[in-house]
Formats: sequence, C-alpha cells, structure tokens
Amino acid sequence: MAKRQSVLADTLRLIPGYDPFATAGDCWMDEEAAQKAIDFFPECLCHVKGEMACKPFRLEPWQQAVVGNVFGWKRPDGTRRYREAFVFVPRKNGKTAMAAGIVLFVLFCDGEPGAELYSAAADREQASLVFDQAKGMVLHEPELEGRAKVYTKAIVYESQGSAYKAISADAATKHGYNTHLAIVDELHAQPNRDLVDVLMTSTGARRQPLVMHITTSDFERESICNEKHEYACKVRDGIIDDPSFLPVIYEAQRDDDWTDPGVWAMANPNLGVSVSREYLERECKRAKETPTFLNTFKRLHLNIRTESDVAWLPIDAWDRCKAEALELGGRKCWGGLDLSSNRDLTAFALAFPLDDGKWALKTWFWIPKDNARKRERDDRVPYITWSRQGHIKLTEGNVVDYDVVKADIAALHKRFNICQIGVDRWQATHITTQLQGDGFDMVPFGQGFASMSAPSKEFEKLVMGGQMVQDVNPVMRWCISNTMVETDAAGNIKPSKKKSTERIDGTVAGIMAVGCGVANKGGPSVYNSRGLTVI
Repeated sequence: MAKRQSVLADTLRLIPGYDPFATAGDCWMDEEAAQKAIDFFPECLCHVKGEMACKPFRLEPWQQAVVGNVFGWKRPDGTRRYREAFVFVPRKNGKTAMAAGIVLFVLFCDGEPGAELYSAAADREQASLVFDQAKGMVLHEPELEGRAKVYTKAIVYESQGSAYKAISADAATKHGYNTHLAIVDELHAQPNRDLVDVLMTSTGARRQPLVMHITTSDFERESICNEKHEYACKVRDGIIDDPSFLPVIYEAQRDDDWTDPGVWAMANPNLGVSVSREYLERECKRAKETPTFLNTFKRLHLNIRTESDVAWLPIDAWDRCKAEALELGGRKCWGGLDLSSNRDLTAFALAFPLDDGKWALKTWFWIPKDNARKRERDDRVPYITWSRQGHIKLTEGNVVDYDVVKADIAALHKRFNICQIGVDRWQATHITTQLQGDGFDMVPFGQGFASMSAPSKEFEKLVMGGQMVQDVNPVMRWCISNTMVETDAAGNIKPSKKKSTERIDGTVAGIMAVGCGVANKGGPSVYNSRGLTVI
C-alpha cells in the first residue's frame, strides 16, 4: 500500500514545472479519491475511436497526473482544492478523450445532486467532439448506460437529477446556468471571452465547481486563451499564489529548435502513443518545405505562440537576407507602390537585380503626422521612434500627403534608374496620373490571385533561398512578420490584409516590385508596346 502511495505521489508531480505538494497550503491529498478517479477510466470506460477502439481507457502517466491532482486534492472542509485548471497540450495528445472521461466521472461519481455539466467550444461542430466521445463511452459500458438516458444533445443521470450538454459560443448570450463542471475545449478558438465569463460566473452557487480549459496555443494577440495561459504560467512559476488553479503546460519555447525530436517529446506527452513520431516527422518536413505551414506546426504541435495565425515567411529567413549597406546608385530597378487608406501605411519598394543573380529590396513608408501617436498606441509599434530613425516619414495632416510621396519617388528616381512602378488599382487614379505625367511607367497591379500568386511565390523563393538582400528597415520587418496568405483550390497564393492582424503594406509593395522586375528584367516593359491600362 505504501509503495502504491509513493508511486501515486511521484505521478502527481509530473505536472511540468509545478509541484502541487509545495503549493498545497492547508490542503491535503486524499490518495483514495485520486486513485478512484484514475481507476474509473480503465474500469468503466473504453476508447471509442481509432486503433484503440473498444479497449479499456488506460490513462497515460501525464493524464493520471491531471486526473489525480484534480480529484485527489481536498480543502480542509473536504471539498475539492482545484476549482480551475488549464491543460495546455498540442494536438493529437488525447486531450479530447480525457475530457470526455472527466465529464463522465463527475456526472456518475461526484455525488452532486442536480449537477449541470457542460463541454463548451467555439462552434457546434467543435462542441460535439467531447460530447460524442462521452456518448460513445456510455453506450459501450452497460453499467453506465443502465443509469443514464442518452439523447442527441444530452446525457441525463436521472437518479441524481444531473445532466451533461455540449454548448457553443452563441450560448454566451444566454444566462441562467448553474454550472458544476465546465470543460472549455480548444480555448484558443473562442471568438471572445463572453462564453468563458458566463460559465465562470455561473459556478458561484456550487460547493466545489470545476472549470477546465483544454487547448492548444493561440497566436500573438489579445485573447482569453492567451490571458489564461499567462495566468497559468505565473501560477506555475510561483509569481501568483493561487492554490485553486492547476497549471498543466506542455510547450516548447520560441528559441527551441522546432526540428529537434527532443523538443517534440518535451511538448507532446503522448508521443509514441496517440501521436506518432512518424507523423511529426512528416509534419516537420512539410513545415520546412512550405513556409505557410511553419506557424501551424509550431503552434498546434509544439504549443509555441506565434506572431500570427499562419505566417507566410519565417522572420528568421527574412533576417538572414539583411545587408547593412546597399550601394545601388544608378542601377536599374522596378517599383511597387501600395497606397494607404486612413488606417494603413503607404509603402514604396524598389527591387534591384544584382550581378550575382540575387535581388536587392529597398523600402520607404509614410503615415500622417496628426494621428501618429494614436496609431502608435493602436498598432503597438514605435512609429515616432521609427520616424526619428529615418525608417518612416510623417506627412502633415491626418491623411498621407500624396504630394510628398510623389516628390519623394521623384527624388529616388534621381538616385536609381526606376524602369517601372506597379501600383494597386484601389484609389490610385490621381497619383498614378501625376507620376505618369512625370515620366514614370505606371502599371496597374491587381491584388487577386491572378496577379499576385506568381510574384508572391517568386518573392517567397527569393527569401527562403537566400537570394534576396534587404536594407534592414524595421517597418518592413514588422510587415513581413504580420503577413498571412490566402490559398485557393489551385494552390495560388496572395497576401491577405483580411487575415493578417497587423499592417502588411510593405510586403505587398515588395511583391509588386519583384513581380514587375522579374517579368521585365533584361527587356523593355510590355506596357511600352501595349499601353497603360486605364484605372
């Protein structure tokens, strides 16, 4: 018995970076209750999907640590110590099945009369995942099925007057819950904090409520998932003293080598069980070959919070292209001009073919001076500092002064041989006509897949292949880090201002510049012979 208790204590300490015993305060470990919860899984539940279907659900050690800690620790009054848990685990590590088992243990074994249990998610399809597994487990176990009534959207334990339902984010508009257990599945997908707040505040009338957030990583933004993750990290690290919050965090760090199998093992506790090494090898290979998949691999398989949802280009690849000084005076180049609305940057890029087959890229930016401070607060980037450093120009007024932009481009033409400028058609008629009047070859450049896919892929190839040299402009670096792309069914890509959370105007200008340059390098512009398309 003592040996079994010793093994259990060791198992309970498997939570990464967190010792539940050291933070217990006046709480105590009920080994019998912890073991009862752990044993419930193989004795009463079986897997319902995959290769393990119909086999007893034996918890892996990391899952035993979660279940044992949640249900074993007691307060002096005998109620549960933990009232909230954050389980941060990458995809395919068995967290959905574990969540379904926890729901059923609470429903059938907690002894809470009239208990209301919910699994919640961002949409109905996601919300049904935990419910469907719980439903399958009940139907495969006669002892449970005999005690419950299983409906399409609910499992009811009539003798206790308790019920379990799956709900989605639209339930945040409804109140009146009296929650005993809530499991929020894939917290990162919640559109806002409303549903979580409704569930958290609905537990007040219960003696020992429990809210569990089970999720993979979000990307870098303000969200309820990132808020809970940061709180959990502070509890784990002892910065916040909250003995009622269980932080279970499996993640790699941003500076870890994402190609290292040892890093995969650190972030994936079920490696070799529900997630195979071969699968991660394939996904890693795909991330190496497809830049648009890299952030997905890091975020969903290593729990690394990335700068954007699906970043187009790895920022380290862009940084490898930097050059401190580019001597390009008098060289031929092609331009891209992305004009701003009242919120965006105005960006201008020049692409220069170099003698060694590489391309050099230089960029310039403008924003209105009157709202620069507000934009700095809203965008959380140092526009004023960048202006002082010469990386961006502030124009007078509350909109970008296109006369200043036109004059600056004319000045650049005295330094460089600008052969042609591609310009986004939107709101470009006036400045395009003026620049054309100044002698520039202006080419309207569509922003759809037909116009943007080929130059976007060329831009990607140059950056990823180390064939681009760029002039270390932090504004452009910020734009590159923000850029996400859309892909159509044919595999065409284009930068997406809709999907990107921050400004990407420099990237768009750079793509247009490279597109014009690659199309016309070494020969006359096709627009010299067929004329300028009227915008």
